[in-house]
Amino acid sequence: MNHMYFTEEHHLFRESLKEFLQKEVVPHINKWEETGTVERFIWKKFGEMGFLGLVYPEAYGGMGLDTFYTVILLEELQKINSGGFAANIWAHTYLAMTHVNAEGSHDIKEKYLAPSITGDKIGCLCITEPFGGSDVASMRTTAVKDGDHYIINGSKTFITNGIYSDYLVVAAKTHPELGNKGISIFIMDRDVPGISATKLDKLGWRASDTAEIAFDNVKIPAENLMGEEGKGFPYIMQHFALERLIMGVNAHARAEYALEYAKQYMSERKAFGQTIDKFQALRHKFSDLYTDMTICKTFNYTVAHRLNQGEYVVKEATMSKLKSTAMADEVIYQCLQFLGGYGYMEEYPMARLLRDSRLGPIGGGTSEILREIIAKMTLDNKDYKPAT
Repeated sequence: MNHMYFTEEHHLFRESLKEFLQKEVVPHINKWEETGTVERFIWKKFGEMGFLGLVYPEAYGGMGLDTFYTVILLEELQKINSGGFAANIWAHTYLAMTHVNAEGSHDIKEKYLAPSITGDKIGCLCITEPFGGSDVASMRTTAVKDGDHYIINGSKTFITNGIYSDYLVVAAKTHPELGNKGISIFIMDRDVPGISATKLDKLGWRASDTAEIAFDNVKIPAENLMGEEGKGFPYIMQHFALERLIMGVNAHARAEYALEYAKQYMSERKAFGQTIDKFQALRHKFSDLYTDMTICKTFNYTVAHRLNQGEYVVKEATMSKLKSTAMADEVIYQCLQFLGGYGYMEEYPMARLLRDSRLGPIGGGTSEILREIIAKMTLDNKDYKPAT
């Protein structure tokens, strides 16, 4: 299957990335998990290696590479067993930076995208609100035009990189009376007066600085509007396809990691005079789990290929996230069981992996919301369109 999508250059990139992660990231993971703070030096190292600009234009320091370099980055980040660290990297690179690249003016890209690629600036994307959750259209944050400025008021929550980021990409309603047709996208520096953030305490993703952010009469220049006023909702929906595929790829990768670890453990752990990988009940359960993972992985690669060809894959990406995240939770739960009591111990990887994985069916649109989106497309024949 790999030869269908991955070239020799892709494989060389994967090996280089693995070596980098083992040398530069893995030695610090436990500390970052304990402190909830990823140190700034690692962002610069990622930037120096080009990992933050894989898909972005060379004009701003990117590499202009295809989607499968992103797939490789996502997969290998999952296999160092820190969902929080992985989230910090991909939320910056594929949530915040995606909007900057797609909707930002040349000046905005010079100011924010270029230093994001080098690791000198970290971004966060602020869409979800305390009272809205997956219901993006119901957001209450407002942006009122005041001469050549906008005044932002409201709050956002569950924001990855919400504490330590240098800039924020924020969705707000410029015309609340228009519902989802009144949403616009803005960019602002962290140090603008009126922005405050509170760190959230989470079940998993412990290395990630997830925050609730408040905007109290935040005044920003009108040129900080990205794209057209009132087009924020279709911009968000368009990029959700990428976010959901990312979470699908993340899911199959962490499931694969769990299975690889369980396989090794089962080949060494003995009970009743033989290694436990010889017991039929465990062998057959492992076979089922490996099959489920492989089916999701194969589908996700197909969707990534179509996205790389420029197709609008919102339906398929939604399916990817829905099935892959549920699969990963089940695989990791069962792999923890394969380890018995050791699976429950923090010195083994499964406990953290189980906690981190549980966010999959929640973040980026809950599974319940995704099922309704798929129902609208398949039962009601709703045809979502890309932003124009």
